[in-house]
Amino acid sequence: MRGLAGKGVLITGGSSGIGAATARRFLTEGARVVLCGLGEDEVAAAVAELSGLGAVDGLACDVSDPGQVAALMEHAVAVLGRVDVLINNAGTAWREPFLEITPAHWDTIMAVNLRGMFLVGQAAARHMVERGGGAIVNMSSTNGLGGEADYAHYNSSKGGVLLLTRTMAVELGPLGVRVNAVCPGYIRTPLNSAIAADLDPGFVSGYEREQIPLGRAGLADEVAGAYAFLASDDASFVNGAELVVDGGQLARM
Repeated sequence: MRGLAGKGVLITGGSSGIGAATARRFLTEGARVVLCGLGEDEVAAAVAELSGLGAVDGLACDVSDPGQVAALMEHAVAVLGRVDVLINNAGTAWREPFLEITPAHWDTIMAVNLRGMFLVGQAAARHMVERGGGAIVNMSSTNGLGGEADYAHYNSSKGGVLLLTRTMAVELGPLGVRVNAVCPGYIRTPLNSAIAADLDPGFVSGYEREQIPLGRAGLADEVAGAYAFLASDDASFVNGAELVVDGGQLARM
């Protein structure tokens, strides 16, 4: 992608799954990366695994905690010099029928998936505006575009991310910061594997065959490619958009 070499990139939720694949992609593009994750050991392991690809550093951070987010931004600026790109990727999910969702579970999903998106996005945007611009890509989901049973809290959080993205794009675009979102469908990740572990063994293969026109789940590297495009100069006139990466799932009747 054009314009990524040498850029300072901050990736939340970057220690596993899509976030780790995205860190790998940006490093191969010649960018410099700071990633964060919830656990210190997982962050250290991710940094060690990626260190052979380029300049990468990491920090444990709970993105729902304003103090930890401030420390993360301070660390990222100290390591990178400036943050040109934010990949706002941290998130969580689990299956739970609507009638059984507790207020505590609702709040946990919202704290990570929406509050965290806001806190990190605002901190990065303030830094970018002061330094003349940048690009932010938020993690939403196809679940933000349509309802799926047993995910009312997750669906709501991801729908909120889309409206947050659009509003950020409207306000920050004139200040030189582009803001977009990716909307993955079913992707093979450790999180999705953990969710599927409680389902019938044939559920996932049947879902892929019947619901996804390409007949398979997506790969973390394929979402990483979408992140890289939206952050690159190849997307210089893309602002306030959501890029769906779902193998055609939403195209079905």
